[in-house]
Amino acid sequence: MKKPQRHPSEVAEIVAIQALSFVAGDPERLGLFLSESGIGPETLRSAAKDPQFLVSVLDFVLRDDETVKAFSASSQLDPTTIAAARQALDPRGQEFT
Repeated sequence: MKKPQRHPSEVAEIVAIQALSFVAGDPERLGLFLSESGIGPETLRSAAKDPQFLVSVLDFVLRDDETVKAFSASSQLDPTTIAAARQALDPRGQEFT
């Protein structure tokens, strides 16, 4: 039986949620992200429902090579898949390659 195909934006949201979990798993990284995003830890769960917030999570991960490598290793996703997820969530935004 064939697996159902997911829409690219669904896959991108899953990748972004994985990235958020990765960021939240490291107190220092989470503190930096919260400071830069301007949201509090109490609003993380509700913010995760907003596609633009998910874009900001992926932007945070993608801006630093070490963070991308660490998330890539943790999630077993190729960095190009992470960048493609970011692009799928906001096709008008900056493209990481």
